[in-house]
Amino acid sequence: MSRTDKAQTGRSAMRPRMALGDFLVAYLRRASVEHIFGLPGDLVLGLFHRFGRARDLQIVTFAHEPAVGFAADGYARSTRRVGVVCVTYGAGGHNVVNPVAAAYAEQVPLLVVSGGPGEAEQALSGVHHQVKGVDGQWRIFREVTCDARILKHPELAAQEVHEVMEAIATEHRPGYIEIHRDLVDVKIPVPRHVIDWNGTFPRPESDRRKLDEALTDTLERLRAAKRPVLIGGVELHREKAEKGFLRLAEKLGVPVVTTVLAKGVFPMDHPQHMGIHIGPFSPPAIQKRVRDADLVLAMGTQLTDMNLGAARPQVLRERSVWATSQRVNVSFHTYTDVMLRDFVHGLAKSRLPRFRESVRYHDNLKPVLRSAPRGRRTDAISINDLLVGVNEFLAEHRGYDVFAESGDMLFGGLEVRQHGGGIYFAQGYYASMGFAVPAAMGAQIGTGRRPLVICGDGGFQMTGPEISFAPARGLSPIVVLVNNGGWGIFRPVTPRKDLLEIPPWPYAELARSWGGAGFRVTSHEELGAALRAAHEVKGFAIVECIVPPEDISPVSRRYIRASARRSRTARR
Repeated sequence: MSRTDKAQTGRSAMRPRMALGDFLVAYLRRASVEHIFGLPGDLVLGLFHRFGRARDLQIVTFAHEPAVGFAADGYARSTRRVGVVCVTYGAGGHNVVNPVAAAYAEQVPLLVVSGGPGEAEQALSGVHHQVKGVDGQWRIFREVTCDARILKHPELAAQEVHEVMEAIATEHRPGYIEIHRDLVDVKIPVPRHVIDWNGTFPRPESDRRKLDEALTDTLERLRAAKRPVLIGGVELHREKAEKGFLRLAEKLGVPVVTTVLAKGVFPMDHPQHMGIHIGPFSPPAIQKRVRDADLVLAMGTQLTDMNLGAARPQVLRERSVWATSQRVNVSFHTYTDVMLRDFVHGLAKSRLPRFRESVRYHDNLKPVLRSAPRGRRTDAISINDLLVGVNEFLAEHRGYDVFAESGDMLFGGLEVRQHGGGIYFAQGYYASMGFAVPAAMGAQIGTGRRPLVICGDGGFQMTGPEISFAPARGLSPIVVLVNNGGWGIFRPVTPRKDLLEIPPWPYAELARSWGGAGFRVTSHEELGAALRAAHEVKGFAIVECIVPPEDISPVSRRYIRASARRSRTARR
């Protein structure tokens, strides 16, 4: 059944008066929702069964709610549709707060649907799973969502659902709906405008006068520039403006760098892609080129410590055009109510100067030494050589989406270079460990594309075992697991190394026990062979890479040391 057919089915299922649970199913189908990520629980069981009865809704369960949230996040990022989470009240809802907070911080559209105690239960002195008041969970979710509602009044329920979904679509952030279990079967009125809704919300429009003036101001500066550079930010992805940004870059013929949050928003194998800009931790050639630019066009970038390399911006405001989702700053001129998508497409359609600058890609990696120097350990692979091996594999096997776990691989992942349209995903701002494996599985459910995950052993011990659900779902992620025996990213700055150790797990053996393929490698050559073998496996695979405990990626080492210096300075 096509998405259009499903929308028509949802439209015919929407009636002027219907049970609240049935309305929510029909509404989500109208919104093109196809998957619900959740875990059953007594206070949400009625609603959970409603979702399960709908032929066009697939229920995706995991072992623990954090994985449910991260999987919905990966699904939403990769499909650019709403990821829906369904959990029980209290013990379930509180477990999913961290993934939802991450989605809020990184502007990922999720809808969280929670159960709750019925009116009779609320009359008791306490309800199981309850912490303080009955509305305590709702109060928590108000802090990590753009709109949070408890559906208390049946006559308003349909409109409140509609308003929460509109907020999610407009702000690209999570929303929350709590439905107490005695209301699931209650008949509610459905307003005519909700029945007639086509399943989408109009995106905000630019003020045409301000847009035209911002474009004119920018074009004047571009025509006067000699050495401009483009910086691509994550909001290009959120606003679906990547194609316009690509056209703009190709018409200008200037170097393009992207931020940590936006790695992959510009094709990594494009001849104009220079690499990743992370302030003082960028490769020297990128730092110099950005500093030397007489005009920097920063499109959809955010001023975060991760994007800036924990330093002040290297770009002078008087030499920059800084466009975000609904505002453009041209030097010291500010244009509000200008949408990023309109601005980027407007520039791309304009008559532009052509610079034809020759560009070379830069990263922080060193060539692999094919023979180990005397005295060097041969029972482990360095992080540098591991990342080189991953890049060699991705160059040969195009189209993989890559998911990087937080920790050392968040920074190590900056060195990964994809080819052939693969997309890169990481929590480049909120940086919660435990994200990558379930997010990759959620993304493959949504897109069908095979993901490759780069993950440390610490992050894997949090949510990695959820990969045992992969065979039943027909999922096939390849996990490149960095086994350095602990929280390696903190070893350069922590005197008590014993506090960073974690139990040794036989990761490759576990993969085989869970129904996948497992490989254990200690050299660059073994890694290449293992990745090629994993590629041929139909199911999932874990490639366990034994890494020296003190070895971390180049950017991680510099970033952590800079953070430690700032901490010491703050205490003085």
